Amino acid sequence: MNFKHKRITILGYGSQGRAQALNLKESGCNVVVGLRLESSSFKKAKKDHISALPISEAIQDTHLICFLISDEFQGKVYDQYVKPALKPGMTLVFAHGFSVVFKLIPKFPPFIDIVLIAPKVSGMQLRNSYLKKEDVTSLASVYQNASGKAWEVAKAYSKAIGCQNMIKSTFREETISNLFGEQTVKCGGVLDLMKLSYETLVKAGISPKVAFIECIQGMKSMIDLVETQSFKGLQKFISPIAYYGGISRGRRLVNEAQKKELKNILKEIKSGQFAKEWMSKNS
Repeated sequence: MNFKHKRITILGYGSQGRAQALNLKESGCNVVVGLRLESSSFKKAKKDHISALPISEAIQDTHLICFLISDEFQGKVYDQYVKPALKPGMTLVFAHGFSVVFKLIPKFPPFIDIVLIAPKVSGMQLRNSYLKKEDVTSLASVYQNASGKAWEVAKAYSKAIGCQNMIKSTFREETISNLFGEQTVKCGGVLDLMKLSYETLVKAGISPKVAFIECIQGMKSMIDLVETQSFKGLQKFISPIAYYGGISRGRRLVNEAQKKELKNILKEIKSGQFAKEWMSKNS
């Protein structure tokens, strides 16, 4: 499917919004950014030579509307601006399924396509990978296929933003796994452990530079090894003392109590408890 004759409206110009808008533009797409009137992103978009308009104007005569504003605002923006402008043949694109899965947007008209394209990297990484012509993986799903061509739209959009490798998923699977990963390994538990390990060494008299190399840069090298060699294959690429130290001491840090807490965190996400907590703090 060729997007060059279709107008694409990106709602929001944060990390993902900026990256996807620029990548789409450089893929030959007709892109406009829709921003709330109080947004400070108008100047940023102008500097990037991206057309930016108030949301009410940006969604007029468009084909795809891409929700890249923060999750907590998506329901209000949909009700106020998007819903009244929807027409047959239009597609809504989400980069995260939160507002759909947890009913911030409770209902959609049956005549539109709704797809999910979730790049599995940050906006900055997505943009840098596009410029370097490096492939990025996206999770993809079709929530509603009114036209019968929703998968074609999803594939074309994924490719245009630089995600050639598409893994089929569902809105719920992407949302649950993403929230869990953020809270445990990407933005929560593992980062906390890295920071605490660094601080423990520094307080014990190790220089900050050496502590950083061991606890931060060293973590990256291990992740790179796991990515290429798997957890099982990692043993072949580290020293015997490192392997023994890891399995004998690591289990003191991650034990049955932590396993139970991981299950509790996942339960809170799946039940909607975390979503309610987040929205209560951001409504």
